[in-house]
Amino acid sequence: MTKLGRELASKGINIISLSVGEPDFNTPEHVKNAAKKALDENYTRYSPVPGYPDLRQAIVNKLKTENNLDYDISQIVVSTGAKQSLSNVILTLIDPDDEVIIPTPYWVSYSEMVTLAEGKSVFIDTDIESNFKITPAQLEAAITPKSKLFMFSSPCNPTGSVYSKEELAALVAVFEKHPNIYILSDEIYEHINFVDQHESIAQFDSIKDRVIIVNGFSKAFAMTGWRLGYIAANKEIAAANDKLQGQTTSGTCSIAQRAGIVAYEQGLASVLEMKEAFLRRRELVYNLLNEIPGVKTNLPDGAFYFFPEISSFFGKKDAEGNVIKDSSDLALYLLNVGHVATVGGDSFGNNNYIRLSYAASDESLVEALKRIKEALGKLA
Repeated sequence: MTKLGRELASKGINIISLSVGEPDFNTPEHVKNAAKKALDENYTRYSPVPGYPDLRQAIVNKLKTENNLDYDISQIVVSTGAKQSLSNVILTLIDPDDEVIIPTPYWVSYSEMVTLAEGKSVFIDTDIESNFKITPAQLEAAITPKSKLFMFSSPCNPTGSVYSKEELAALVAVFEKHPNIYILSDEIYEHINFVDQHESIAQFDSIKDRVIIVNGFSKAFAMTGWRLGYIAANKEIAAANDKLQGQTTSGTCSIAQRAGIVAYEQGLASVLEMKEAFLRRRELVYNLLNEIPGVKTNLPDGAFYFFPEISSFFGKKDAEGNVIKDSSDLALYLLNVGHVATVGGDSFGNNNYIRLSYAASDESLVEALKRIKEALGKLA
């Protein structure tokens, strides 16, 4: 959808993109200055495969200070974005026919990474009524003797759902009965969180050794193009990821790593400014979505997405008689008629929804929701 939107924009059509999963802010100045300083200091050679020791120590310090989690640098592996971190973990853990349990909706690449590792994705379906969160009973029912890994994100892309400490504890009680299952916790949206605080499933001592945290700098510090992510895991898994990465990409960009050190060492002031803007936009979009007949939405607790239910429009026709059969059809219709780029929910494992990113200016969001409302009103 992003590609199609850009193609229409290149033809002079005013497209508002709500399809891209990245902050619309610039990287903070102190982080950019750190990169410039790194160039001046000639950090231009190969970096260690798992990352510079002082960056890994900064990550260890962050995990202790912000999350009350104890790791040492031998348990940290820095990669070229959290996406590579996820891929590394799956490739090192999953053998052919191993089952990976994934709640839906999920980030589009999860299941494809499992396929690449020759594993099998087992999906647990959720919906808007449960705020897109699974129950312990659903988790228990999905587990088989072949289950090897459970992977999820909180805050979630695409729904913005956030698991509370109590909800995580209930899932942990299930994992305690199944000691052969690892837990991959994607926490890249940690700081875009509108509840009291971020809760990591790694805080529970009974399963911590089986938890692999994936995090990074892209969302919190608006550093998507810098490609800087990491894992925190037990030493065996960290060593396996280090070994795999050494035979694929080796160490990630030296300049980005030096900037990452400063990002973590100089506090969250810029992060909190972005979070405040996202909170304001969340309220704006929530109110505007609720004004559109046929659209059903919840109020996400984190990230910068809405995942509204839009199945009431399936079976309706546009002005040319084309039938809207699924979420992809609706997203394409909104792009071509409303000139707003969204993403069909089928890409995330739930066809009855579409994803809207509110990482855009207030003015753009107001205009985009106006266009969406008008376009949907034309369907008959």
